[in-house]
Amino acid sequence: MSNTNEVAQALAKTDAVKKGNTLASLLERVDVKKRFSDMLGNRSAGFMSSIISCSNNNQQLKTADPMTVISAAAMAATLDLPINPALGFAHIVPYGNKKEGTVKAQFQMGWKGFVQLAQRSRQYQTINADVVYEGELKSHNKLTGEITYDEEGKKSDRVVGYFAYFRLINGFEKALFMKTEDVEKHGKRYSKSFAYPGSVWKTNFDAMALKTVVKLLISKWGPMSVDMQRAITADQGVVLNDGGKEGVPEVSFDDAVVVDQVSEPVKVEVSNVLDDAEAGTAQEPE
Repeated sequence: MSNTNEVAQALAKTDAVKKGNTLASLLERVDVKKRFSDMLGNRSAGFMSSIISCSNNNQQLKTADPMTVISAAAMAATLDLPINPALGFAHIVPYGNKKEGTVKAQFQMGWKGFVQLAQRSRQYQTINADVVYEGELKSHNKLTGEITYDEEGKKSDRVVGYFAYFRLINGFEKALFMKTEDVEKHGKRYSKSFAYPGSVWKTNFDAMALKTVVKLLISKWGPMSVDMQRAITADQGVVLNDGGKEGVPEVSFDDAVVVDQVSEPVKVEVSNVLDDAEAGTAQEPE
């Protein structure tokens, strides 16, 4: 995480960040450009342009402390994940502190970002997450942990829950199912941005719900690379000037049901998830 620390520390030096400095002016600094170039090489210019785009397209993010926006972006760059909101790999989201009267930017992983990092570890044969509609979940045996899923049993478009599933190359597999109301309860409890206008929870609840079940499943049962551990630690935190994290929630499994196997799991090839961006690269915005 040293590159993220270096960006934050570079911004914090002497009087570099003064009231009135804009996000654009900070990104023009030679030392900041160099830090992103060190992380991303010839892709750094496009990535830095995407930082401006993210800010311009989010009214709340426009008012955020520009230092926190850049530091959140640096975390995504460290993980080599694109921050284009439409791709769903990683997000920069605003968080308002009413007590302080400030708005800061949070780094937030997307569910596709976790899938991306899992794929890079080369320990996962299959990893998938999906919504469960009314009628699709047939049974759940709490004793054996087995669930029965029937895609043909769908009765309506009402989403009743979400599941995540993985199978490792050694054959080990796990799945996790959470009811919609439990995901919502979890988000309210652990996400500072849950109730904030314009947050991903508000604009794309399904994506955040899928991210929740994937993150909980991997963090408890999956093998985690260094990047995966870094992503889970940094998720939904404000990157501070010294490289530390502010407001990083602990992972809780109280609302989740972990199951040992899935009957007829829905499998999606990881390559399908990565169609929007090249595997392992942070993409330039369109």
